[in-house]
Amino acid sequence: MNNLSPLISPQELLSLQNDTHLFIFDASNSAASKARYSQEHLQGAFWIDLDTEIATIDPDLSKGGRHPLPSLENFSATLTKFGLKPEHKVIIYDEESAGNAAARLWWMLRAVGHEYVRVVDGGYQAAKSAGYSLSNDKPIHHNSQKYICNSWNLPLVNMQDMDEIIKDDSYRIVDVRVDFRYKGIMEPIDLIAGHIPGAVNSPYPDNLDKSGFYLPKDEMKAKYENIMKGYSPDKVVFYCGSGVSACHSILAIAHAGLSIPKIYMGSWSEWSRNNRPMILKK
Repeated sequence: MNNLSPLISPQELLSLQNDTHLFIFDASNSAASKARYSQEHLQGAFWIDLDTEIATIDPDLSKGGRHPLPSLENFSATLTKFGLKPEHKVIIYDEESAGNAAARLWWMLRAVGHEYVRVVDGGYQAAKSAGYSLSNDKPIHHNSQKYICNSWNLPLVNMQDMDEIIKDDSYRIVDVRVDFRYKGIMEPIDLIAGHIPGAVNSPYPDNLDKSGFYLPKDEMKAKYENIMKGYSPDKVVFYCGSGVSACHSILAIAHAGLSIPKIYMGSWSEWSRNNRPMILKK
């Protein structure tokens, strides 16, 4: 992992506005966000779709959950279609302070080796408020050479790995969903409420301050050192509902300057559909 901060402030982004190597993705994920994009977005930003480009969804959600990673071949084709090149400075934003789905795209681009990838701290509204130019024009796709994606180079585990991890006390499992989902009180999205055995809860919205910006680096470092205390990074696994918001916490850890832990991308949406051990109410 390079030493570049995974976050960029709206003010620093403003200073890069005329950089010819800038490449911006709007990774907001909702029907309202897509309608907003057609009306206004950061100038030059490409819309990228969570369900069809950041994920490849199987009709059978027991196979990978709600947002499984696309194949490397498909992700390569997506990046090639946009005209992305390795030398581009990629900036990503969404409307939920990286929660849906800017951090996920950040993880994916870093995992395939793109060097300059940063997420707008505070998201779309913060960049807009800072005075970044807006547009309703759709940028033109400039297909160029194929963007090569050889492997996912950040730590990943699958459901079969998790079968063994839950039996191993040397692992720390962290569920980043909000507490009522973790506790099994209510499940608004998936079929069953609960969590993976042995998991502790650290809700990803707690990575943000009241204004929707990531906590300062030192504060974030103390927070995650406490959560992961006594565990080496290769023995820590983060998960969420479908492998999107867990990336928000992994980005927070990178922001803190700590080693990137593993992610279980299938997360609860896959686990709970496969008759795996579950804690249904806590």
